[in-house]
Amino acid sequence: MDSIQSQVADYLPIAIFLVIAAALSVGFILASAVFAPSNPDPEKLSAYECGFNAFDDARMKFDVRFYLVAILFIIFDLEVAFLFPWIFEVAAGNQAAFWSMMAFLGVLTVGFVYEWRRGALEWE
Repeated sequence: MDSIQSQVADYLPIAIFLVIAAALSVGFILASAVFAPSNPDPEKLSAYECGFNAFDDARMKFDVRFYLVAILFIIFDLEVAFLFPWIFEVAAGNQAAFWSMMAFLGVLTVGFVYEWRRGALEWE
């Protein structure tokens, strides 16, 4: 019986943390529902991000620049994702990790320059 009480005591801080986190989450949601201004108008309710209405024909043509922006996002997203573990290897003095990351960044730079030349960074 003493063993069970010690296990419960070990997990008590985690349970308290979860209860506080849940209470804060519910509190923030309720506070934003009560105090946030709500002035919907057609502009606020319109489609955003892709520039198309949400319920148009799925077979309509659209600009290829959306793909170019997606490629740019992937280039920079991959770069950041691989830089974090790379930092620890370089800090440990691993020269192979340094040069392999330089090759990786070189390939990403070529992709970025290609996007730049194609005009993906210039939006009309």
